[in-house]
Formats: sequence, structure tokens, C-alpha cells
Amino acid sequence: MSEAPSPAREAAAQAAVELIEPGMAIGLGSGRAVWRLVELIRERWPEGPELRAAVASDRTEARVTEAGIELLELDGSVELDLALDGADEVDSELRLIKGGGGALLREKIVVAAARRFVVVAESSKRVERLGEGFRLPVEVVQFAWPDTRHRVAALLPEPELREEDGAPFVTDEGHFILDCPLPADVDVDELDVALGRVPGVVEHGLFIGVTERALLGTPEGGVDVLVAG
Repeated sequence: MSEAPSPAREAAAQAAVELIEPGMAIGLGSGRAVWRLVELIRERWPEGPELRAAVASDRTEARVTEAGIELLELDGSVELDLALDGADEVDSELRLIKGGGGALLREKIVVAAARRFVVVAESSKRVERLGEGFRLPVEVVQFAWPDTRHRVAALLPEPELREEDGAPFVTDEGHFILDCPLPADVDVDELDVALGRVPGVVEHGLFIGVTERALLGTPEGGVDVLVAG
């Protein structure tokens, strides 16, 4: 049995499903809002939706397969019509922190393959500045990861290895994640570039300049829409 969605999550997912049309090739990230969206797709097209979907996590793949949506491989020949995913934080400029679920690398690849990217989240994810309540995930290779952490620490204070059940958390691609506090005075646009230059860093959870709009469900069941520009 699926988890009962919150009014905010339900409202955001309902708004997102309205953007989907039969015949589309879509991208789906990970997280509860996306999984609720998959359920709504199945409810709207119970005979099997005429959709193809590229997915960013194994957990999302399982739900998409169950819903009868055809899986789509990103082989370089297809441009997705629309990518839909959640966010851990979103600011007024539609800059995001993502990666709480550990799928940030695949999520960024799916977003890059799409013409449009729309965030589906709860209004509580909106912040005045990135890093207010969530650490920035930085995905690193396992080889010599303490050395990579040392280099990351030159840019961000106290990178902490993410753990699960007492062992290092491992992403779907076999990497580790460092969760890093964002100082209030950090320039996230400069940090976006600087982290990408660190040897051993595979990807990070800053999504900047890629979001068309954010559909943010409210506790009352409404939707706040943030639009780029």
C-alpha cells in the first residue's frame, strides 16, 4: 500500500500531471512527490499510458514499470519533452539543492536531456537562501575519497560522509556522498563551477539555471507557481 500523501504533496503532483500529454517522452527523478505523480499517471490512464519515461533511480524505475509506462534509455538519440523532479530546497531564483535521496547524478543527467524541467515539491522547500536547512550533497568516487573530502573542505566546511545503517551510503552508480553545510555568504554560482573542478567529485546537488518553473504544493492544498525570469 502506498503512503498517504500530504495535501501539499498531493496538490503539487496533481498540478504536475496536468503538464503530461499522451505520446510524450518524459524524465522522472526520485522522491515521494515523483512517486505520487507516477500513481496519478496510472490513475489517469488505467489502460496503460502512452508515455515513455527515462528514470533517475532504481526505486522510480520499479514504480514506473508497475504503472505500465515504457522505460526509455537515454542513448543520445532522444530529447525528452519534459523532466519532472522534486527538490530539497528552492530559492526565489529557482536555484535548487537536490540529492537528499542520493540520486543527484542521474537526476542531473535526466534534466540535461529534457527541453523543460519542472520542480514538483512542497512549499516548505522554498527558502530565502540555499543551505538554510539542508546540506549540499557532493557525489564522489570511492577511490581515495578522504583525499577528495580534503579538497572539498577547502571550498566548504566540514564535509561529512553520508552513512546508512552504519556503513557509507552508496549511490546507484556506486559512489559515496559528502554532505556539506553551505555558509550564508557563499556564492552558489561560483561554487557550482568550483566543485566541478575538484578531482574525485563526480557531481554535486546544485541545480542552477535549468528550472523552468516550480510547482509548490501548500498545506491547504493549493499550489504556488514560481516561474524563471
